[in-house]
Amino acid sequence: MYEAGELVVYSNSGVCKIEEITHQKVPGTGEKKAYYKISPLYSTETIFTPVDSGVFMRPVISKQEATRLIAQMPAIQENACEERNNNLLSEQYQSLIKSHSCTDLVHLIKSIYSKSQLVLKQGKKMGQIDQRFMKRAEELLYGELAVALEIPRQDVLQYINDSLSV
Repeated sequence: MYEAGELVVYSNSGVCKIEEITHQKVPGTGEKKAYYKISPLYSTETIFTPVDSGVFMRPVISKQEATRLIAQMPAIQENACEERNNNLLSEQYQSLIKSHSCTDLVHLIKSIYSKSQLVLKQGKKMGQIDQRFMKRAEELLYGELAVALEIPRQDVLQYINDSLSV
């Protein structure tokens, strides 16, 4: 069980702060159940979720893990995503996002970037599905790295570039 004030990665909401643990009556039963009151760091919503809901939640990676991940980025392989069926492509991308793994997010970003470079050379634009998943993967990864490295989210890409150019 997490404590109030902790930062966690929650489902597909990204990094969230556990504001408090409350006890609320369950409709129709009259019994009280423990709930997390969660606030995503990069949006204005508030989420109430049962403590025992089974929804994915994990601690944010540490600064050391973030630094190690950045150092490993050049070695993380990208795949040329050549799937033409949009539903299958979406499923492939979604499975990487749902893994909640920073390494998988790097893999996804690098794969879509590689694909976009090939498409640009052909004089075409990146597809909407690629754009949407690239944006989502960057939001999730950069949000978590920003918290771990204690820097603003908008500075993460520059931090990565600076770290890798040394």
